[in-house]
Amino acid sequence: MPQPQTSPDVLYTGLFINNEWHKSKSGNTFGTINPTTEQTIAEVQSAGKEDVDFAVKAARQAFKLGSPWRRMDASDRGRLLYRLADLMERDQVYLASLETLDNGKPYSMSYNVDLPFAIKNLRYFAGWADKTHGKTIPMDGEFFTYTRHEPVGVCAQIIPWNFPILMMAWKLGPALATGNTIVLKPAEQTSLTALYIAQLVKEAGFPEGVVNVLPGMGETGAFLANHQDVDKVAFTGSTDVGKLIQLASGNTNLKRVTLELGGKSPNIILADADMDYAVETAHFGLFFNMGQCCCAGSRTFVEDKIYDEFVERSAERAKKRAIGNPFELTTEQGPQVNQEQMEKILGLIKTGQDQGAKIVAGGKRPEGLPGYFVEPTVFADVQDNMTIAREEIFGPVQQLIRFKKLDEVIERANNSDYGLAAGIFTKDLDKANYLVNGLRAGTVWVNTYNALAAQAPFGGYKMSGHGRENGEYALSNYTEVKSVIIKVPQKNS
Repeated sequence: MPQPQTSPDVLYTGLFINNEWHKSKSGNTFGTINPTTEQTIAEVQSAGKEDVDFAVKAARQAFKLGSPWRRMDASDRGRLLYRLADLMERDQVYLASLETLDNGKPYSMSYNVDLPFAIKNLRYFAGWADKTHGKTIPMDGEFFTYTRHEPVGVCAQIIPWNFPILMMAWKLGPALATGNTIVLKPAEQTSLTALYIAQLVKEAGFPEGVVNVLPGMGETGAFLANHQDVDKVAFTGSTDVGKLIQLASGNTNLKRVTLELGGKSPNIILADADMDYAVETAHFGLFFNMGQCCCAGSRTFVEDKIYDEFVERSAERAKKRAIGNPFELTTEQGPQVNQEQMEKILGLIKTGQDQGAKIVAGGKRPEGLPGYFVEPTVFADVQDNMTIAREEIFGPVQQLIRFKKLDEVIERANNSDYGLAAGIFTKDLDKANYLVNGLRAGTVWVNTYNALAAQAPFGGYKMSGHGRENGEYALSNYTEVKSVIIKVPQKNS
């Protein structure tokens, strides 16, 4: 792995519209903060309503019938996506370094996980560009009937701060492969890599107006969600904001909505599981990305007969987790993304203590370390009705919960507003399949956790959202099916 650029230049802080850089009409900016040092990295332009109108108009013009984008061969759309992936690979060290600076995640993770997964995602959907199509249908009567899979149109894409580059790729890939145009809003906490990738979009050769990137605060996303000329919103983030976007769709033009929201995912450890492997993988399933992962295995259900040993080993592993400067290659855990998140996590840790859960590791800010750090924390004796077992913490806090029977743990695991993911650890395939069938979750991992790839769909049940990212299933989020029925003099088989 190449060494990081610990002070990468910030090259772009503006609004990217029509393949050009602009300042906000209002002149408003916001500071983006380095969570490791708590210092401002740069001032970024903040898009207001006029800027949103300008970007949506650009996207609409690019989608106009007869435009270069609409007339482009599907295979050439794929070639542009391949070029974008190649450019990101060319600049992988810089992008990974900028991501670490702005987000706080370890450079080793930015370089080895976020960038490769994002690049593979774009290449995967590049391959789909000329392979998604309609059917001819043997309709009754004297008719020739076929379907067209047409792009939805102008898509607003609102992405979160926990995986900025990867979430951008998850959104761009299927939307561009199917011929849509985009106005993308990155999270205000982590806009810098999205803006650099916007410049790569231009370098790759995408026509003007096809991809527009608007940094801004929450109101920017609200303007997009309520815009009458936006055909679809794709959002990844909190359930509360997802509800507001759903309401905005209903109150305006009934734009199509896909939502990938919060989670409180159960991770079920049976007594026959390989103890060493289960402890390490459950640790990874929760502490990965500083616990800032919507599918984190944050309710770890452990079978009664191994519970005490599992608690002891989990606490030992958490205490050994390397926390510190995210540019150090040995660092496993960097800071939380900002002060607000850090304080929320610390508040929930205190609530857990107050409600009777037992801290066996961590529980506070590390001493003598600037930045928004929280110690890797493990709770034992957690009960289902405790706040830390109900609410999404989105931080490095593992909750270990005791269970005795399979049917009991299925019922308890499903007793949640969320249904994003679940994990199962066992050597018994019959028990694994029984649990898989019983759990209400969009992804169920067996003897692994956080295994994600471009080919496999990802999304949630219940208040974890609707629609699927990744895989062939993601393409349907960005296409409309049109039936074409033509009267013919005589139909023959």
